[in-house]
Amino acid sequence: MDKIGVYLVPCIIALILLFGFFRKVPLFDTFLDGAKEGLRSTVSIAPALVGLITAVTMLKASGALDLFTAAVRPLAQALGLPPEVVPLTLLRPVSGSGSMALLNGIFADCGPDSFAGRVAAVMMGSTETTFYAIAVYFGAVGIKKTRHTIPAALSADLVSFLTSALAVRLFFRM
Repeated sequence: MDKIGVYLVPCIIALILLFGFFRKVPLFDTFLDGAKEGLRSTVSIAPALVGLITAVTMLKASGALDLFTAAVRPLAQALGLPPEVVPLTLLRPVSGSGSMALLNGIFADCGPDSFAGRVAAVMMGSTETTFYAIAVYFGAVGIKKTRHTIPAALSADLVSFLTSALAVRLFFRM
């Protein structure tokens, strides 16, 4: 089984090259065109990413995340969420790396098999970095107005946050 995995990617690349060769596709020129398009996409989304990263860093450094977490904590507890995951619910739609750091902190403080650790893991697996994804994908194709995308995506995140504790309770009898 291991030997198949080692040869799978080179075989797929060879098949693509052979297919292109037999179809008389200018392979190197096509590759260069694709690389140019990739660079254009990278340049077009860079300002949105820089702004997003700056905003997340400022939010964490200013202490605003801690203040907002303290304000939302009683509501989260009333909804059955462990207080340790409240910062994760606030940061997950904005930053993947920031929420990963929070997840690691929850694992270190509470343990991965604790209720809070399992709820945090389910949250990470069932939600998306909404604003990052919108910045990257919409920016890559030049969409300026998000219309219903952000409310719909944040609603899906909210449902995932709220049902994660329920799912852990049901599947792990906690």
